[in-house]
This record gives sequence, C-alpha cells and structure tokens, in this order.
Amino acid sequence: MVKPQKTLNQQLLRYGLYVLLGVAALVYLLPLWVMLLTSLKDVEEIRSGTLLSLPGGINFDAWSKAWSGACTGSTCDGIAPFFANSFRIVIPAVLISTLVGALNGYVLSLWKFRGSEILFGAMLVGCFIPFQVILLPMARMLALLGLANTVTGLVLVHITYGIAFTTLFFRNFYVGLPKELIAAARLDGAGFFFIFRRVVLPLSTPIIVVCVIWQFTQIWNDFLFGVVFSGAQTQPVTVALNNLVNTSFGGKEYNVDMAAALIAALPTLLVYVLAGKYFVRGLTAGAVKG
Repeated sequence: MVKPQKTLNQQLLRYGLYVLLGVAALVYLLPLWVMLLTSLKDVEEIRSGTLLSLPGGINFDAWSKAWSGACTGSTCDGIAPFFANSFRIVIPAVLISTLVGALNGYVLSLWKFRGSEILFGAMLVGCFIPFQVILLPMARMLALLGLANTVTGLVLVHITYGIAFTTLFFRNFYVGLPKELIAAARLDGAGFFFIFRRVVLPLSTPIIVVCVIWQFTQIWNDFLFGVVFSGAQTQPVTVALNNLVNTSFGGKEYNVDMAAALIAALPTLLVYVLAGKYFVRGLTAGAVKG
C-alpha cells in the first residue's frame, strides 16, 4: 500500500511542477504577447482599447512602416538599413572570435607551455571588465587605425571583447578531450594545425554551437558599443530602434515601435528556437567545466 501512495504523490508533485512552470512561462511571455497584439492594431484601436484586447483585424501596416518607412532621427527609411548593418557586424565578428577562441583554447589546454596558466588567467580578466572601462582606450585605438565610425571598427571591437569568452569556453571543453587522441596523432607524425583541423575541430561541434549562439546574442543585442563607435550610416539595429522610439511626428505610434522591436528581436529568437537544444548540450558537454 505504500508504493501506490508514493507514486500518487510523485505524480501530483510532477503535475504541480508543470502547472507552476506553465504559469511562470505565461507571465514571462506576457510582454511579448502585448507587443505582438499592439503591433497588429492601428493607432485608434490602441487608444480606444486595452493592452490585452485582441485586434479587430490582422493589420501589418505597422510592420511595413517599421521596416521601411519609420523615422529614426533625421531619416525615414525604417530599420531595414540598420538591420543589414547588424548582420554585417555580427557575421564576421562571430566567425572570427569563435575561430580565434578555438585556437586559443586548443593551445592552452592541449599544447601547454611555461606560463600558459598565467596567460589563461590574464585572458579571463577580459570576461569581467565592464564595457564602460574600455570605451575611451578603444575609441583612441580605432581613431589611430582609421576605423572610427565604421562597420569594420565595430567588428574589431566585438572580436576583441569576445575572444576572452570564446577562449574560456573552448579551453574548458578541450580539457575534457581524451589526451590519447592527441598523443596518437603526434605519434603518427601529425603537426599542430593538422591535429587542430582533423582531430580537434570535428569533436568541437557542441562547443562551437555554444560560442556562436553566445556571441551572436551578445553582439546583436549590444547597444553601448553600437551607439559609441558607430556613425550615422553604420549604426546597428539596436541603436536605430532607440532612435525610432525617441522620434515622433504628431502622435506616438506605439504599434510601429512594437513592430520594430519584434523585428529587431527575430534573429536572436530564431537562433534560440533552432539551436537552443544544442546550446544546452554544449554546455553540459564541458563548456562550463574545468
């Protein structure tokens, strides 16, 4: 008689946990739901209704205006040009910082040298330096290189700041790789880069996914570096979104603001929806060990 009672209690506990998680998810997603509803309404419907009232009809005019007609300061071309700028910044910055982090982690974990632990510790300091601390020296460096207010300059900033994180992730992942693989490759005469390309990288898919998602999210959502180091034509979408929200002619168009915010958030949402399970798998495979 004890076992059925114990099983019943476990089931009740499980269902209670599901209900609690469901309520938490609804509360967490409520702002997103309000944004979506508001973006599908016209201005008059927003003023006459409530936040949670359903739209009278599906209306994507606000989305169209946010994309190609909304004013972001002195220009009224929508957020489309700045959306493209963000991709021009994110793609090379993510690829380069991930590749350099993989190479650094490979060296610091599998090809240790005198002082490698000290060097690794020094690189970790970069993970804890606040963004604001490096603004002035970074601005000075970009000016000296002739990259101020350029997309290339922003790419360089994000690569520099992201290398510490990607090195940490790869180094801790590679520490868990079997040392026999590297030793066997050395005995077969394989060199440094051959082992990296043909042995280590094929085993690195989980941690590569972790780094790509991490870097993509950090860089795409960045506002501080974008507003400080970009020019009028090179601003990322986060800066343009801020300019759009703070620019209005006549009445405030909340539907356009919400549509623009959702458009700006779509890439990161898609990345997590499509690759979220691989992110968790990569973390449990060693990204935070060591």
